Amino acid sequence: MTVHFNIGDAKAQLSKLIAAALRGEEVVIDKDGVPQVRLTPLAVAQAVDKAERRRRIDAILAEADQLPRTDGPSDLEWDENGLPI
Repeated sequence: MTVHFNIGDAKAQLSKLIAAALRGEEVVIDKDGVPQVRLTPLAVAQAVDKAERRRRIDAILAEADQLPRTDGPSDLEWDENGLPI
């Protein structure tokens, strides 16, 4: 579905238009009834964002694995299969 907005209306509702474009709607901004600009999301930016978030999560989990455990049995109380003795 294509949504057309006048430049003046687009200025007042820019955040809504961006959200609509991110949802996959085609947003076109017109000047004097003539289409001038089409808003489209950047797929590359979204992919980079997800990859960066994944790296941060992995780093946090790696740090959490290094913390000493004080709430349960120590490593000496587990067998080679990871089961409690």
